[in-house]
Amino acid sequence: MGTDRRSFMKYSLAAAAAAPGGITAREAASATTLEAEVKPVEIPGPIDPAHPHKVARAPYKRIATEEAWTTPEIVKEYTKLIDSNPPEEQGFVALWGRSLKNATKESIEHNILVQRLLDMDKRRLGDMDSSGIDMQVLLLTAPGVQVFGKDMAVALAKDSNDQLAEAVKRHPRRFAGFAAVAPQDPQAGAKEIDRAVNSLGMNGVVINSHTKGEYLGDEKFWPILEAIEATGKPLYIHPRTPSPDMLQPFLRDHMERAIMGFGVEVAYHVMDMIIKGVFDQFPNLKLMIGHAGEGLPYWLYRLDYMHTHVPWKSWKKLKMHPSAYMQRNLWVTSSGVPWGPALKMAQEVLGVDHVIYAMDYPYEFRAEEVTMSDQIDMSPNARMKFFQTNIENLSGIKA
Repeated sequence: MGTDRRSFMKYSLAAAAAAPGGITAREAASATTLEAEVKPVEIPGPIDPAHPHKVARAPYKRIATEEAWTTPEIVKEYTKLIDSNPPEEQGFVALWGRSLKNATKESIEHNILVQRLLDMDKRRLGDMDSSGIDMQVLLLTAPGVQVFGKDMAVALAKDSNDQLAEAVKRHPRRFAGFAAVAPQDPQAGAKEIDRAVNSLGMNGVVINSHTKGEYLGDEKFWPILEAIEATGKPLYIHPRTPSPDMLQPFLRDHMERAIMGFGVEVAYHVMDMIIKGVFDQFPNLKLMIGHAGEGLPYWLYRLDYMHTHVPWKSWKKLKMHPSAYMQRNLWVTSSGVPWGPALKMAQEVLGVDHVIYAMDYPYEFRAEEVTMSDQIDMSPNARMKFFQTNIENLSGIKA
């Protein structure tokens, strides 16, 4: 049992001392001593561009698998959409409005976050070098093209994939790409998946969770899932702000983003796919999600228990328990969560072959985060899988 997990267990024991009918007074005293030994979660600070934190090389390639980018054309259309402030896209306006609302061309050019999202050459490569990242897997940043009308979304997805393919061609040892699609047109999305993987050489597909409040469990989107399964490549569901039906409480309390809204939204999306029978229909579909599994590894026992003992009439009759689909079809990345207890639990309940490294550049660009991830208590074999070979085996990437 590793140091991080021992600390987690000590904390749990200390908390149990206060529970009615809990542990004995002697155990409580011991627990209090143990609690004093628990250190706060270490949070790395931002990178100082003038004094970048240099990360040592490692005996494995660090492949970061949830790294964001976008195109100038999409940024331009985002600014137009924010100015129009559509009521059905309050989540999008909340997510991007602070960066782009009423933005002029000059202010966008001076926005460091947007610069990093747009740059596919010198700045990005320099940031990778300073933080010890050997390769980035590039995903079109949330919400991708999913906030636009059908025709514009299809055109922007195709254009973004062309631009991404050119960037990978310029830097084949540093970049790999997951293709964007427009779920607004499932048939066009299926065709674009075939083109992006088989003609452009993409290693997977990214969909930024819900599209106009709709999820991939809806059978109208299944042509997209069928096309992805046929390629043998993974689908990455990346978070965005919650769908309109669940947004308001999060928006009211400013929790619509990464602090909670993102994770709740993606966890719901995965469960929606499971209970709608997606993984019975597409048993070979490979699904990736980030942020140590968006809480799902922690819930597996309860999900199975409720599925068995409190079955909802709206659920399809499933061939397996929810946990079995996750252990077979789900891979999770560490994006934004360089924290041993969470990642080691995910490895324990999903398997070491199903947990993969990610940074979440540029949103959580922390060189110290890489060092923290290096130092998580794993065997050399598990660490090699975590940083390099799991994503290679899953997607065909070769670092």
